Amino acid sequence: MGTTTFSGPVRSESGFEDITKNATTGAITSNASYNKAIRGGVQALSGAGAADIVNLITELTTGAGAAAVTLADGSTSGQIKIINHIVDGGGTATVTPTTFANGSTIAFDAVGESVTLVWNSTVGWVASSVNGATVA
Repeated sequence: MGTTTFSGPVRSESGFEDITKNATTGAITSNASYNKAIRGGVQALSGAGAADIVNLITELTTGAGAAAVTLADGSTSGQIKIINHIVDGGGTATVTPTTFANGSTIAFDAVGESVTLVWNSTVGWVASSVNGATVA
């Protein structure tokens, strides 16, 4: 497909994708821009277990005791993972990412606490937003 050049404002109902190829290395870079909400699946996790990297969101429910939660490395740089504490049974859920740029654990002990993580293939999960949870 050829190149199309526009002069003036351009609008898309679905979004745009800009693909570039480095003439020297041949590396392809793709940047997408969408005028829609980000949507992803939701994992319900009660007690200890693994927060998956398939769904965008993991919703934590804690019982009376402590809950150890693991989080594997992401699959591609820019991947987003949101973890929300939605039901508090009195215990603390401690999330331990395999690779975490901001420390080693994230603790959730009250309803409404959340963290938004972004995967970076060089440094691991990066906490871009923390609401009430404790990063250590």
